[in-house]
Amino acid sequence: MPLFAIICTDKAEALQIRLDTRERHLAYIHDTGVVRQAGPFLNDEGQMCGSLVIIEVADRAAAESWAANDPYALAGLFAKVRIEGWKKVI
Repeated sequence: MPLFAIICTDKAEALQIRLDTRERHLAYIHDTGVVRQAGPFLNDEGQMCGSLVIIEVADRAAAESWAANDPYALAGLFAKVRIEGWKKVI
């Protein structure tokens, strides 16, 4: 199955949304079983300000569906979401 990188940028001043939704987001990652790597981006102050999630799913439509149903997305955390096919080399 192909890999997809989901690259998300938080809305300005949205850290509290991220913190309030974090447990649901982590449960979604665990329950869906398709995440291969994931973690937050950090700003210059060390605060979470976005996400990188690598998922393994059947196709782009499945990646788009996964991203749209992430609790962070449903809570309105993101200003921008990009989905790119990705190939692991190292």
